[in-house]
Amino acid sequence: MIPLHGIGGRGDLPVPLWLAVYSAAAAVAISFFALAAFWSQPRFERSAGTPLVVLTRCVDARATRWVLKAIGLLALALLLGAAWFGNDSPALNPAPTWLYVWIWVGIIPISLLFGPVWRLVNPLRTLSALARRTAYRRLPDRVSYWPAVAGLFAFLWLELAYPEGSDPRVVALFVTAYAVLNVAAGIIFGPRWFRVGDSFEVYAELLAKLSPIGRGTGGRLVLRNPLAGLATMPQEPGLVGLLCLLLGSTAFDGISRWSAWTGPTGQLGAAQHIAAHTGGLLATVAIVALLFLGATRATGSPQVRPGAVGHAGLPGAFAHSLVPIAIGYAVAHYFSSAMFQGQAGVLLATDPFGRGWDLLGVGATRIDYGFLGTGLIAGVQLGAIVLGHVLGVVSAHDRATGLFRRRQLRRAQYPLLAAMVAFTAGGIALVTAS
Repeated sequence: MIPLHGIGGRGDLPVPLWLAVYSAAAAVAISFFALAAFWSQPRFERSAGTPLVVLTRCVDARATRWVLKAIGLLALALLLGAAWFGNDSPALNPAPTWLYVWIWVGIIPISLLFGPVWRLVNPLRTLSALARRTAYRRLPDRVSYWPAVAGLFAFLWLELAYPEGSDPRVVALFVTAYAVLNVAAGIIFGPRWFRVGDSFEVYAELLAKLSPIGRGTGGRLVLRNPLAGLATMPQEPGLVGLLCLLLGSTAFDGISRWSAWTGPTGQLGAAQHIAAHTGGLLATVAIVALLFLGATRATGSPQVRPGAVGHAGLPGAFAHSLVPIAIGYAVAHYFSSAMFQGQAGVLLATDPFGRGWDLLGVGATRIDYGFLGTGLIAGVQLGAIVLGHVLGVVSAHDRATGLFRRRQLRRAQYPLLAAMVAFTAGGIALVTAS
């Protein structure tokens, strides 16, 4: 099985582990108390952004839309072609790397830099649009994001719990089944399905909320404060579950590479391996969910301003603060994988179908593991986690200023602050322990 995750624990930190944990937790706590002292009114939800008129015209031009759709369809065809008909070995077939690194990890920088571009490229949305209908079935409001949660869990289970998840034929079967189900649902329920049901588009849209480029009033692209975009995230059923699944799965990815885990589970048979890793994944997600739900509901012990909380309750009101934390965790865990295994996606693309080709002329080129030092990798990992949690604290505080009266503001946030500090310390321990 090829390595599709981070490079493991960091035993070569530039500072002692205990100092890294305490410093990061202190940074989160200090940022909270500074905000509590100087930030008493919501700022992000009122920020409109600067219109990008020329960019809007370029992006919304018919030619641009068709080019992006063509790129998406071509990418899907290449992925399925390589997965079904390429080499049987994941070390010689680019499809697993394309799925787990180029797509799953690559969605992060693409969405953060360019905003909600995935919906324009999404080949499943394009394919479903070919079957034009005059009317679609209505998706019940209570369903909302739960189909995306189910699809995301299936993908993460394949990546983290199924021992043959990187086998090209397994990748082919998953991508084919996922595509068929989502295209069929798109034909039945219409374009709205992809906004709430397609796990990859939902994930990309959540990430794009933290992009400096977004859609403002009237559908125009605007240049905005990224945290202002995050504040516009909808509060709908299933969104908290989706974010807790993202956080919990990334945490379990770190746990599954600890020697304390690999020792007892390393010699298990296939069925026992699946059972142990599925149980570990579910348990880790449950712990994250319980911690967040408990903290947000305890946050509501002071009186909330009338009408300030939507139907998703306090967990939904603060769910947007988990997005930068999830990004920080993902960068910490997948940065080295993207830098190293991402190169394999190019090298293997020279012969995608295992026919002895050299389409890109890379010949016997090998992955360069020396262009990034371990100290730099460790710095990126720690920095991503700390920055993600600080942005989460800022986002949560801004939302709290609109929910609670000023005299209650600091006390109301103590439970959520405790959860943020726990997430920070736990995240650093996960990427540094071995």
